Amino acid sequence: MDAKAIVVTSGKGGVGKTTTTANVGAALAKAGEKVAVIDTDVGLRNLDVVMGLEGRVVYDLIDVFEGECKLKQALIRDKRVENLHLVAASQTKDKSALSEERMQETVRLLIEEEGFDRVLIDSPAGIESGFQTAASAAGGALVVVNPEVSSVRDADRIIGLLEARGVDEVRLIINRLRPEMVQRGDMLEVDDVLEILGVKLIGIVPEDERILVSTNLGSPASLDESNKAGNEFRNIARRLAGDEIPYAALEQSSGGFLGGLRRLFGGR
Repeated sequence: MDAKAIVVTSGKGGVGKTTTTANVGAALAKAGEKVAVIDTDVGLRNLDVVMGLEGRVVYDLIDVFEGECKLKQALIRDKRVENLHLVAASQTKDKSALSEERMQETVRLLIEEEGFDRVLIDSPAGIESGFQTAASAAGGALVVVNPEVSSVRDADRIIGLLEARGVDEVRLIINRLRPEMVQRGDMLEVDDVLEILGVKLIGIVPEDERILVSTNLGSPASLDESNKAGNEFRNIARRLAGDEIPYAALEQSSGGFLGGLRRLFGGR
């Protein structure tokens, strides 16, 4: 993926956007890229917690927007991965403090003056001001979707909005896939999701309870080479960097009661 600024989004909440941002960012940084991850979920920040950096937040993104601090002061370096930095969201301000113009300028400064190779922007749920601000500075997008009807339907809407904004490189991450449910026909198949959404795949992350453990510990799973889901986040990072990484073989069902869902997705 050529885009240096990438928004991580989904439309629906709770699908794993923040976990994806932390894990892909950490994997890219461990592979040698200089990476900044930005939380734009004003009032409900979580990226700092997922990364285990909540105790080090002094200044946040809105402080930068409002001129209360310099961008350098809001950048928190992850001591485990030298090339990884966080800009946290504000917990106390509301979304009226967001600004597309200031977001664009912040990302420009990170890339052009601070020398970051990649900026990952963690978008809040929904399609309102938080998403619009996050997407405004992005040239690419990672759309995170769970293989379930409501998640895919929301992702379809988000992809249309990204395309309307001129975000050229959109890639799909199917998160929390359970192959045994796919085989029974109780979960959407990968091919079904791809056909409905019509964008290129960049990762399939299996359901793994160790992701929850790593999130609670504030330690990205992609830094643990024994973690199965963490390994797929590392593969996503490698694909972002241009490597050709094959996808693990998944046994697909021959079609269950979810097979006729395409009628719900006629908008694009």
